[in-house]
Amino acid sequence: MFRKVLVANRGEIACRVVRTLRELGIASVAVYHVTDRHAPHVALADRRVELRHAVPVSAYLDADQLLAACAATGADALHPGYGFLSESARFAEACARAGVVFIGPSPEAIRLVGDKLSARGLAARVGAPVSPAVTIGDGDDDDGRSAAALGFPLLIKAAAGGGGKGMRIVRGPDELAAQVALARGEAERYFGDPRVYAEPLIERPRHLEVQVLGDGRGGAIALGTRDCSVQRRHQKLIEEAPAERVPPGLVDAALAIARAARYGNAGTVEFVVAPDGRYQFLEVNARLQVEHPVTELVTGWDLVAAQLAIAAGGPLPEPPAVRGAAIECRICAEEPEHDFRPATGRIGLMRLPAGDGVRVDSGVAVGQEITAAYDSLLLKLVCHGASRHEAIDRMQRALAELALLGVATNADYLARLIASEPFRRGEVHTQLVAEHPLPPPPLPPELAAAVEIAAALADPEVRRAAFAIPEPYASIGGFRN
Repeated sequence: MFRKVLVANRGEIACRVVRTLRELGIASVAVYHVTDRHAPHVALADRRVELRHAVPVSAYLDADQLLAACAATGADALHPGYGFLSESARFAEACARAGVVFIGPSPEAIRLVGDKLSARGLAARVGAPVSPAVTIGDGDDDDGRSAAALGFPLLIKAAAGGGGKGMRIVRGPDELAAQVALARGEAERYFGDPRVYAEPLIERPRHLEVQVLGDGRGGAIALGTRDCSVQRRHQKLIEEAPAERVPPGLVDAALAIARAARYGNAGTVEFVVAPDGRYQFLEVNARLQVEHPVTELVTGWDLVAAQLAIAAGGPLPEPPAVRGAAIECRICAEEPEHDFRPATGRIGLMRLPAGDGVRVDSGVAVGQEITAAYDSLLLKLVCHGASRHEAIDRMQRALAELALLGVATNADYLARLIASEPFRRGEVHTQLVAEHPLPPPPLPPELAAAVEIAAALADPEVRRAAFAIPEPYASIGGFRN
C-alpha cells in the first residue's frame, strides 16, 4: 500500500478521500487555492500545499504544480477525485512519468472510454445496444444538417467530457444550427474539444448506471446499479441504489464493456432506459462518481479503499451482496425558483442531520465564502433503509433537520420533491423536475420577516456589529451607554 497520497481535488470529495486514507494509516496531502485556505479539506489533511493561479479553478487543473507538490511532500500516489483532471489521459501519463501512481484507470482506458464516440464504438462491438448517431463536423459548412436525417427530436452531445455540458435538445429543423453552435461552443469552453454528435432523443427515459471495478487486465465485477434519473439541466439531483426495474442484460452489457476496455479501478457504465423498457448505452465515466455513497451504503464497501487496493496491485474482490436501499440528495448553492441558477454567499449557520442510516459528506464550514468560482455542490445527504420507502422517510427527516443559512440552497425544494407522489411511487425519469414544478408555499409577511432576521443574526459579522461592545467600554468593565 502507499505511504502518502496527494488528493488533487477540493470540497466534499477531498474530505471523503482523506478520511479513508486516515483510516488506512496512509498520510494525506491536500492542495488548495488561496480562496480555499480555510476550507475543511485543507485542515483535515496531514500536509497541505498551496496552488498559485489567478483563476481559482485553473489552480486545480495545473498538472505541473500538482506533480511538484507530490515531489515536495514525498507523495507516491495521487487521487484525482472527480471532475478537474480525473479523466485526463495526459495527466495520468504525466503522473506515470513522474513516478506517481495515478489512482484511476490507465491512460489507454481513459482515452478509449472517456471519448463518447470511441466508447460508443466499443459498446457496439461487444453487442450492447447503441442508438444511431451522426457526428457533426467542425467546419463552418456543417451546421448540423447531416443530423436531420435521424429525425426529430434530437439530442446534441459533446464527444468529450460530461456533467450535462455541451448538451442541447433540438425539437425541429429551425433550431438545429443554433443549438449545434451552442453545444459546440460549450464543449470547447469546458473540455477544449468542440466535437459534437447527434442522436435521437428518448423522451422521459430513466438514467441507470452500473458501478464497476476492473483490474486493468480484462477482469471486472459489478457492485450493483443506481438510478440517477432525477435531474435538472442534464445534471443529477437525486440518486438511488439499487435501481428498480433493471432491464435483463443491462448489467452484463456493462461488464462486457469494462472487460473489453481492460478497464482498471472504479468506473461507471451508464445507460438510458426508454419507457417501454428498451435500454441503450450512454457513456462510461472513468472515475469515482459523485453518487458513489449510495453504492457504499447498500454494499457496506468503502469504494475509495477498493480504489487504493487495486491501484496498489491487489486482486479484485468477490462482488458484494446488496442490502436495503439508499438515496442521495445533492445539496447545492442554487435557487430552484430561478431555474436552479447558482447562488453565492457566506455560510453563517450550519446544522447537519444525524441518526441511524444518515450520512453527510460535506466540504464546507461555517464562515466559508461560497463563490461562483466552483461547482455549486456543498454537501451530499445520504440515507439508507431496509427498503426504498424507509430510505425516503429517513431522507425526509434528515432534510427537515438540515439547516444552512447565509447562502440559498435547494434543500427545501428537494424536501418537496422527495415527498411528491410521483417520486414516492418510483415514477422517476429525466424530465420529472421539468414536468412537475414544485414552488414553495407562500410565507405570511410576518414569518418572512422573521426568517430574514434569523438569517441575518446567524451571520457572525452581523452579530458582531449588532452586539459587540465597542472600545473603550469593553476594556473598562463592559459598560455601555
